[in-house]
Amino acid sequence: MTALVPPFTPETALAKVRMAEDGWNSRDPEKVSLVYTEDSVWRNRVEFPAGRPEIVEFLKRKWEKELDYRLIKELWAFTDNRIAVRFAYEWHDDSGNWFRSYGNENWEFDEQGLMRRRFASINDMPIRPSERKFHWPLGRRPDDHPGLSELGL
Repeated sequence: MTALVPPFTPETALAKVRMAEDGWNSRDPEKVSLVYTEDSVWRNRVEFPAGRPEIVEFLKRKWEKELDYRLIKELWAFTDNRIAVRFAYEWHDDSGNWFRSYGNENWEFDEQGLMRRRFASINDMPIRPSERKFHWPLGRRPDDHPGLSELGL
């Protein structure tokens, strides 16, 4: 495979999206932060982390709250150094209430393929445990597990 750096092709954009999904499903804030520039700027709901240390702290808080987190990302569109994705993830809080969070992200990359800007819009929907669709063991989504479109999401 070609390097996952701009300018993106359909193949490299898809691979970049899957790499991001795999990283976030690891729930390892330090590891995830390494794909962002040192001075990366985010908008995530009402938070605006800037730089890797703030991103790590944000992700630690996120995964302390969003338990049994499982995420699927899907490529929406791309240009030379930008990728747009839609995503859904399922999680529960410490009281056992389940949610499916839906959203869109816009990403901008530097020449080395590190993400320098990430803008996320996210909505949470309470779901019953019987409505869950993401049942793989924690970690990377298996290759044969359906994506968002196949699940009707």
